[in-house]
Amino acid sequence: MTILPRWLQPFPKTLNADAPKGPWGGPGAGGGNDNGGGGGGDGPRNPWSLPPGGRKGPARPTALDEFLKKARGGGGGFGGGGFSGLPSSPNARVLWAIGAAILVAAWILLTAIHAIAPQQRGVVTYFGRYAGTLDPGIQLTLPAPIAQVQKVDVQNIRTEDFPETGGENLMLTGDQNIINLAYSVRWNISSPEDYVFQIAEQRSTVRATAESSMREAVANMTLNQALGSGRTRIEAEVQDRMQRVLDSYKAGIRIQGVAIKQADPPERVNEAFKDVTAAQQDAITARNQAQSYLQQLSARAQGEAAQFDKVYGQYKLAPEVTRRRMYYETMEAVLAKTDKTIVEVPGVTPYLPLGNARKLPDAVPAAPAAPAATPAPAAGGGQ
Repeated sequence: MTILPRWLQPFPKTLNADAPKGPWGGPGAGGGNDNGGGGGGDGPRNPWSLPPGGRKGPARPTALDEFLKKARGGGGGFGGGGFSGLPSSPNARVLWAIGAAILVAAWILLTAIHAIAPQQRGVVTYFGRYAGTLDPGIQLTLPAPIAQVQKVDVQNIRTEDFPETGGENLMLTGDQNIINLAYSVRWNISSPEDYVFQIAEQRSTVRATAESSMREAVANMTLNQALGSGRTRIEAEVQDRMQRVLDSYKAGIRIQGVAIKQADPPERVNEAFKDVTAAQQDAITARNQAQSYLQQLSARAQGEAAQFDKVYGQYKLAPEVTRRRMYYETMEAVLAKTDKTIVEVPGVTPYLPLGNARKLPDAVPAAPAAPAATPAPAAGGGQ
């Protein structure tokens, strides 16, 4: 069987004059229909040949033709200028040009204009190579992918807590004791370009540096120093050591401070250490009280010495008068504490009406007094 293309079908008799009849009623089938028709009874009609009357009416457009027609914006199939993939209508070309211009403008606006906040700096790279640092404000660069801008916050203070998830953070002191230490590190960015390019994992580097510096500082302290008076010294040493290490890395990081939040013995021996700490606090309190009492006694002694110097100066000027005055003052101070009355002036009647005399209160209940004896008459007679 031979299937001829359509442009050869007008010449079937010339090309197939000597061809044998086929099973479809064409040549070689014994039928009289040269187009493969089965109207003569010589066999079935060839299904690939044209109908007996030829193709009637215009060819029906396929779905592909309709799609290409819509893609070109009209124009009808493959005719009228051919298919080039571009719109053939002038209005469609204008719309395409406007759309392309909008896309280019949006691309430039998003990748070439950069708004840098006051607390930020922009690190610019051209094809991955450092090209400069942008200051705050509206800045322009080449569009992507030629230029890339990474914004870095240089004013934000970041805080790292140790341990990060709670629990114990045990360290060894210089006197072979173990301490549970919790602390925090505050840092920010000092050089954006170094921060971006010199180290890959900035936060992990800061944490590793803080951990090693703290362990080194604690290893040079005793347990009592780490628990009490040495904490300020440890914080200063750790901050200084961290800054020196990060500067050697050119990390572009500044350590703002280190703060020890908790310094305790391990949990298993914490109660015993609390008792020791309480005893130490009591000893410090007693020592402070003794120092205060010593200062009071010293001030009193100095005042009495100054007073004696003044009296001695007066004594050198008038010894008799000063001596008598001192005697009177001493007797006044001594007799003011007793309820007895002593009269030494001669020629005075022994009986004095002392019933209304003031009696000082006794510290303890006094025993009943014995009856007073009648005074003997004075020598020489009398009433």
